[in-house]
Amino acid sequence: MAKPPDLALEAPLTLLAARDRHLAKAVADCGLPPRRKSPAGFPGLLRIIVAQQVSAASAAAILLRLKERLPRATPAAFLRLADTDLIAAGLSRAKMRYARALAEDLRSRRLDLAALAEMEDEAAIAHLTAAKGIGRWSAEIYLLFSLDRPDIMPAGDLALQVAAQRMMGLAERPDDKSLRALAEAWRPHRSAAARFLWHAYRHPGLPQL
Repeated sequence: MAKPPDLALEAPLTLLAARDRHLAKAVADCGLPPRRKSPAGFPGLLRIIVAQQVSAASAAAILLRLKERLPRATPAAFLRLADTDLIAAGLSRAKMRYARALAEDLRSRRLDLAALAEMEDEAAIAHLTAAKGIGRWSAEIYLLFSLDRPDIMPAGDLALQVAAQRMMGLAERPDDKSLRALAEAWRPHRSAAARFLWHAYRHPGLPQL
């Protein structure tokens, strides 16, 4: 069953559509994205690590198997899991290292997620990326979906790049730098634009290349 549209995105997307004809047409053709929210804290960051470089379906299957072994996703509980548990859940060796390093950083308070509330976006990204296995994309995804920051554009995301190319009729797919430049026109609602681009990427209403 289709998820209901996220009505909170209607106002920012209407504002953006008023000054971007490409976005205006795409919103008219594709409608509003569904609501998407991820947990904050260790569970949210663990989800992001699991989702790195795998399909959404694969990530969901790994998370389901992991939940069977980790009913309470706390750093201490995660660190008690053996390699065999994590391998059985589907984590690669690299993701096992990253997730354990994250759990250690949180347990030792080298990474202070509560402090993010007082930080501007770039400072929050810098704090998160100090943790092993958390790159800029992962930090931006956390700020966007777990903390609901309003002006985040994860421009390194391939789906966003492809959706922007199709929406704007570009000859080439914009890279990270190019998409960040294009997204300047969508400030201060880049999170709404990013959420819409993910939605449009999967929607038949967006022109194919």
